[in-house]
Formats: sequence, structure tokens, C-alpha cells
Amino acid sequence: MARPVKRSFTIKGHRTSISVEEPFLEALRQAAAAERMTLAALVATIDAERGEAGLSSAVRVWVLDYFRKQAAGSPNGARQPGGLPQ
Repeated sequence: MARPVKRSFTIKGHRTSISVEEPFLEALRQAAAAERMTLAALVATIDAERGEAGLSSAVRVWVLDYFRKQAAGSPNGARQPGGLPQ
């Protein structure tokens, strides 16, 4: 299994980072491209919606949910009206 890689972002003016395995980071990049968002904007959106979960965990769960919904054939891929899966 691959070791997690660390990636830093600026969200709402402060630096933060996630530590996820490369396959999750690549899937996050693919989702950002499909949603026509920058990677930082997508991470900021996930951050805003994550509640009490850690950001790295929230990213992993979001990626899993996004691609599960795509595989299930959700209308417009996995997108909800706001553009992101719920």
C-alpha cells in the first residue's frame, strides 16, 4: 500500500494540509477537473462541509462518495445542485 503524501492548501487565508494516499489525491484531481474547480477550491468546499471530521478523512470519504455516486449513475455524474455530492 502506498504511503500518504502531504499536500498544502490555503483556505480562507490560512494554510492547511491533507495527508492522503496518492490514489485518493489523483481521484480528487479528477473530480476537481470534472467539476471545473481548482483542487484548492474543491478542498475548501470539502473543508466547509466536513463538520467535526479531520480534513484528510473528510477528503477520503468525499472522494469515495463522489465516485460511488458516479458508478451508480446519479444524474449529472455525482453532482448535486451545488455541484458537489452530498
